[in-house]
Amino acid sequence: MPATWIFLLLMAMATVGYFAAQARAIASAGGDGRKLHSLPSYYGVNTALAAAVPALALLAIWMVAQPIVLNGVVSADLPPEIATDSGRRSLALADVRRVADGLDLAVAEGAITAQEADNIGSDIAAVRDGLAAVGVVLGSGVDETTLQVAQRYRDLSGTGNILRLIAVLLVGFGSAAIAYRMTHRDFRARNYVETAILMVLIAAACVAILTTLGIVLSLIFNTVDFLGRYPIQDFLFGTRWEPSFSGRGGQSDLGFLPLIWGTLYISIIALLVAVPIGLFAAIYLSEYATKAVRSIAKPLLEVLAGIPTIVYGLFALLTVGPLLLEAFGSRGWLGLGWMSGGTAAMTAGLVMGIMLIPFVSSLSDDIINSVPQAMRDGSLGLGATHSETIRQVILPAALPGIVGAILLAASRAIGETMIVVLGAGAAASLSMNPFEAMTTVTAKIVSQLTGDGEFNSPETLVAFALGITLFIITLGLNVLALYIVRKYREQYE
Repeated sequence: MPATWIFLLLMAMATVGYFAAQARAIASAGGDGRKLHSLPSYYGVNTALAAAVPALALLAIWMVAQPIVLNGVVSADLPPEIATDSGRRSLALADVRRVADGLDLAVAEGAITAQEADNIGSDIAAVRDGLAAVGVVLGSGVDETTLQVAQRYRDLSGTGNILRLIAVLLVGFGSAAIAYRMTHRDFRARNYVETAILMVLIAAACVAILTTLGIVLSLIFNTVDFLGRYPIQDFLFGTRWEPSFSGRGGQSDLGFLPLIWGTLYISIIALLVAVPIGLFAAIYLSEYATKAVRSIAKPLLEVLAGIPTIVYGLFALLTVGPLLLEAFGSRGWLGLGWMSGGTAAMTAGLVMGIMLIPFVSSLSDDIINSVPQAMRDGSLGLGATHSETIRQVILPAALPGIVGAILLAASRAIGETMIVVLGAGAAASLSMNPFEAMTTVTAKIVSQLTGDGEFNSPETLVAFALGITLFIITLGLNVLALYIVRKYREQYE
């Protein structure tokens, strides 16, 4: 049974338990709710939580653990030369899972019979045709052994799903029965419910922490694997980026400097566009605009933040790039010959700056508005003009927050991908010319993990080294921004 149906069954069990426990509590008080220790709803919620929470926790753990266990079991059925190679084993297991899912889909849609799915060796050709009919095309690397391992994986998965259904329902029903029997007018249901809700909130907070920890650990482990295959000094200080998947690392140059240079160069161009425009817009909206103008202009400005980055990328590729080429190309109306194609660092930087304008504007606007009104009144009372008050009082008071907003915008620019992929090109270059094609760390992470290269090759693992380097840079910018805001904001509170 699919996990969705199990979830719905648990919700139905929790609903029944809610009303049954509520009725039992009222009955134990002789129909007088005033004699109960807690409100009647607490008794129902206690039983509903008992029915749902432990069972859902078991369901979540089972869904994570079952694929891991099955992979370990069926790995023993793979050929020894594949089972002992981590990269080939992961690819083979991916094919096994894909074929197993395809067998279930083919049986459900009638492309093959259940008997053929359970006994693949009887007619492999019919199984291949049935899988192709449901969109599962088997490559040349998927042989009879893989099909048989997929059959075993499917059988074990079916058994595991049945055991999962039984275990989850037993836990849910048992917990609900215990909570129902505990229901009595003197039972402190409110204390139990509040403790349970507190534990749920703590668990939700831990999910975010554990997810972050898992991301960092995955980056670290794969980066260590990469550095064991490729010299760290060549990666950090190399000036050429020329991966060669056919060479499996022997002929590859994986220098980091051209990528970080392109990342920082394009980000600086974006900040040169976004910071002045966003800051001036924030000053106008917070200090000069009337309420009517602000109510219209601010939402319109923040509409830019809701535009998907792929749309910005298309705007850079189809509009901004050709316009810059028409102006700065060899055949442009300026005749400068600085630009040879529409994809360049300037193209991506300009469009990225437009994307960051609402980011800088909104944060700066909130920071300027947080400056105490008494400082404005004191400056104006001493005879300063409105513009002098802004320059000499408001902006200095808001400067730490504005600097923090700029640093946060910088980290956002460094992590941008789609605008760079479509607008900046794919050439790793150390050039100072903003009208030449460049690329960034994020763009190369995408390109290195896209394709049919071996996962355990340096050309693929380098994406994790790039990712952790970028993670450290953006984390440092965020920490610096928070430090500046928290350290200097206190002076004006």
